Amino acid sequence: MIPEIEKATSEEIKAFQEDKLKELLKYVNENSPYYRRVFRNYKIHPSDINSIEDLAKLPVTTKEDLQQYNDDFFCVPKSKIIDFVTTSGTLGEPVTVGLTDKDLDRLAYNEAISFACAGVQEEDILQLTTTMDRRFMAGLAYFLGVRKLGAGIIRVGAGIPELQWDSILKFKPTYLIVVPSFLLKLIQYAEANTIDINSSGIKGAICIGESLRNQDFSLNILAKKIKAKWDIELYSTYASTEMSTAFTECSEQQGGHQHPELIIVEILDEDNQPVSDGEEGELVITTLGVEAMPLLRFKTGDIVAGHTDSCNCGRNTLRLGPLVGRKKQMIKYKGTTLYPPAMDNLLNDFTEVKGHVVEIYHNEIGTDEILIKIFAPKASDRLLSKIRDHFRSKLRVSPAIEICSREEIQKLQSSKLGRKPVGVIDKR
Repeated sequence: MIPEIEKATSEEIKAFQEDKLKELLKYVNENSPYYRRVFRNYKIHPSDINSIEDLAKLPVTTKEDLQQYNDDFFCVPKSKIIDFVTTSGTLGEPVTVGLTDKDLDRLAYNEAISFACAGVQEEDILQLTTTMDRRFMAGLAYFLGVRKLGAGIIRVGAGIPELQWDSILKFKPTYLIVVPSFLLKLIQYAEANTIDINSSGIKGAICIGESLRNQDFSLNILAKKIKAKWDIELYSTYASTEMSTAFTECSEQQGGHQHPELIIVEILDEDNQPVSDGEEGELVITTLGVEAMPLLRFKTGDIVAGHTDSCNCGRNTLRLGPLVGRKKQMIKYKGTTLYPPAMDNLLNDFTEVKGHVVEIYHNEIGTDEILIKIFAPKASDRLLSKIRDHFRSKLRVSPAIEICSREEIQKLQSSKLGRKPVGVIDKR
C-alpha cells in the first residue's frame, strides 16, 4: 500500500505539493482569521506564493502564536468539530486542536499508510498500549488507522504488564504500538513469569515517543537492550498533534518517510533559512488537507536532519532522521511532549510548594527523565498525591518528585550571574 505520489519523482512530488499549497493558501485566506491577518499585515496575497521556495515570503508560525491566538486558527465553526484534543505548550496553557469529520478521515488515512510503511498488513493484529482518552490524539489516530487498513486491534491501554501479556497470549497480536522503554517492562515481566517472549507471535513494534536510533540509523542503547532479549523488528515513528501526520520507518529503517500528500516539510536554521540536505535544523511543517485547523510554516521546535537519497522500499520521499534535540528544553517523557514552564505553572497551583527546581536528565537507556525537587514546609503523602494527580490531569504524565529542604532548593536555584533563580537544570 504505497500511494502513487510517494513513488513519483522528486520533481513530480514538488509540482503536486505546489498545487496543493495554492489550494491551502486560498482556503486559509478565506477561512482563517489568523492567517488572513498575517497576509494583511505582511502585505502578502496568496497568489504571491506559487512554489515551495515562495513559502519563505511568509512568516513562520510558532507554538506561542498557537497559544496566544488559538481560536483564530480555526477555519470552521465549532458545530463542525467532531473531536477535540489538546497539547501542552511552552506557556503551560494547552492548545486546543479540533478535527472535523474530514480531518478524522485524513488522520485515519495517514496512520493506515504509515502502518503499511512499517510492513503491517490486513491480516495482522495490533495491540495498542497507549491511551485513547485524556484528549490524546495519538491513541485515536492509531485505532482509526488500523481500522482503515483492515487489520485487527486490541485496545489494552497504557501500563499494566500483566494485562498486556494476558492479551498477547490470548489474542496473538503480531505488532505492538508502544513506547519503547515499556518493552523493557514487558520483557522483565515475561522473565519473572516464565513467558517465552520469542514464541509469543509478536514480530514487530511500532514505537512512539522515544528514539530508537542514532543519527547514522544504528540502534541506540534502548533499542539494543530490547533486541538483546526480544527478537522483533523495531520501527521508529515521529508525529505531533499540531501536524496530524506521522513519519514512519519502512522496512529499510533509515528514517521516517514523509507523506507528501499530507504535509510540506522545511528544515530551517536559526535564521529561518533552509539547511543543506542531511544538515540538522528545526522541522517546520505546512499541513495539507486539514479542514479545521491548517497550519502554515509551523515551527515544531524539534531539531532533525532530512535525507533525500533514494530508499530501497520504492518511495522517493524525504526521510526524517532521529530527533537530534529539542529547542527551549522540550522534553519527550513517556511518549508525551513536555516543557518546564508547563510544569512550573502546575506547581504554582499549590500554595504549599514554596520553591522548586526541575531537573532533566537521561536515564540508563538514554531516554528523558524528569525529577522535580520541591520545598514544602508541610509536605505530606497527601500533598504529593495531589500534585501527581494534577500532573496526570493536565499533562497526562506524572514525573518523579523529591522533597528537599529550603537550603537545598536555594543552592540549586543560585545562578553564577545572580540575575534570577535557576528553574531548570538540564543534565542531558
